[in-house]
Parts: sequence; C-alpha cells; structure tokens
Amino acid sequence: MLLVQFKSLDNVRHVGLVSRDGRSLQVLRATRSIYDLALEAGEAKTGLERLVGDRIGDEEVDYDQVISEKRLLPPLDHPDPAHCYVTGTGLTHLGSAQARNTMHAKLQDEQAQLTDSMKMFKLGLEGGKPASGKVGVQPEWFYKGDGGCLVPPGHPLELPPFALDGGEEAEVVGLYVISRSGDVLRVGFTLGNEFSDHVLERKNYLYLAHSKLRNCSIGPELLTGDLPTSISGTVRLLRGGDELWAETFLTGEANMSHSIANLEYHHFKYDGFRRSGDVHCHFFGAATLSFSAGVNARPGDIFEISAPPFSRPLINPLVASGLSGTLVTVQPL
Repeated sequence: MLLVQFKSLDNVRHVGLVSRDGRSLQVLRATRSIYDLALEAGEAKTGLERLVGDRIGDEEVDYDQVISEKRLLPPLDHPDPAHCYVTGTGLTHLGSAQARNTMHAKLQDEQAQLTDSMKMFKLGLEGGKPASGKVGVQPEWFYKGDGGCLVPPGHPLELPPFALDGGEEAEVVGLYVISRSGDVLRVGFTLGNEFSDHVLERKNYLYLAHSKLRNCSIGPELLTGDLPTSISGTVRLLRGGDELWAETFLTGEANMSHSIANLEYHHFKYDGFRRSGDVHCHFFGAATLSFSAGVNARPGDIFEISAPPFSRPLINPLVASGLSGTLVTVQPL
C-alpha cells in the first residue's frame, strides 16, 4: 500500500491512497495527516492498512495534477517540526558487484592499512546482521536536523552560501512515530535524497557532522508493511533538460551489511529518541553517488530518484540559497 500526503487547491491537508494504476489518489475521509493516522492505529492496536481501508472515500484526485502543481507534502511530518528528528546511518551498503569485490579484496589483505571508514564497514560485514533477538555492531550515525530541513517532493533543495558542494544521496528512509505509551511504531518506508556536502566531508572525515547539516527531501510515497529484501532503483542528474549522469542504486537488506532491525535498535535504544509523540525519519545509507563519478551538481540541476515498489520518483531541483552568507555573530546579554 502506498500513501501520499498533499494539499488541496484551497490549501487543506489530505491523505491519499495511490490507486492500483498509479494515476489517481483515493482521498481518505476525515484524515489530515499520516501522523494522526499512525497514532490512532497504535492506540487501537490495529494495522495501519486496516485503518486506511476503513477510511477510503469516494473522492479521487488526479495524481499528475497534484504533482505538477507542487501540492505534495513529505509522506510523514509533525505539526511541530521541532518534534521531528531527521537522522541516518552510513557505511551500511555493499554497493555494486565491482565495488564489493574491491572492498573485499582490500579487507582480506592483512598488510592493507584500513581507513577508519573501512574499519567501520568491516565491522558491519562481520556483525551487522545478528541472529534474531541478538544485538549487532553499531553503525555510523549522523544527525541532519529537525523537521524544518525536510523539503517536499518537487520543491528545491538549497545550496547554502558556505557549502563547498551539494550532491544527492539516493536512499530508502524509515518513517516512525513514537506512540503515546512510548512504543516505536514503524509507519513505513519512503525514498529519500539525503543531500550532503561531499567536498567538505572529503577534506577530513571528522567534518562528516557538518557535511550532513543540510536540507533533504523524502517521498512522495509511503510504503506500508515490510521493505523488499532487494531493491534496484535509478538515480539521475539532469542539466538543461538533458541527462548528465545516471546510475543504478541497490538497497534492501540483501544489499546491506546491516539488517534494518539492527539499525533501528541502535537508533531507538536511546531514551531521548523514544519520546511520546515524536516523529523520526531515518536514512538507511547510500551506495551510489554522482560525486563519486566525478560529477559536481550545480544550481539549476534536477535530481531524480526512482525505485520499485514506489510508483513515482522523488524529484528536486537544486537552487542557490537566498541567504547572503553574511557572518553570523552572537550578541552577549
């Protein structure tokens, strides 16, 4: 089941179920957000899909029209963006077969001087998929911001004046709501562009935290239920209407060094991330980057990320921020 959040022409929020042919959205009755729907399902101890089935009304809207008029919203958000955490984990994917073979050869060379990143990747290979009920190794973890950094599908990602680069990262994102009793509710999965500053990160890996503090985009659709074990998607960079670069990206547990359950445990084991009512959007990691292929995105380019079982791509143009880059000063009291 695929769900979408969008606004009507009179600016009222709605939740829609994507039709089987992907052309229309069946509007849910008396439902203004997937957040409210998830909390209700958690409190009633019922499945989200069953609750959605009970809410399907007779009204349908044209999906293409909603997209063209840029009325899509992120597939999960919070009424107060400060109560939405946007985070992620890195070094979690095996990459292409060629990249995988190269990494394994290096890891098996006892004389090789492994970087900290390779050591972390090796830890994931050896202990990222523990047996059921067991705890695996911790992944790399990063913070991107609160809900204010989420850009709706179709809307521009902004390159701040201090940035050295702004490149896409095509990923799957886990979407969660913390119930009123403190239970972690996985609402579903969506596509994400974990937009980052790769030039800054390459200067020194200790700049990773800074490189991640950027806006990002998720959506347009929320997939309920389990994530397919193997997903093969396409990420494209368009410039002037032409395809500048495109590549296949692989995700799903079959293409990862960590299980989803292990990544979820090491995020939600912290008490502060199980606060009642909060939303969490957690990026599971990327394996394919245009930056790694020597491509540097620039304002005016368009990022496009698509993958089954999602019916529509996540598309965002890149623009230069309107901020002047003026030095920020602190006023003592």
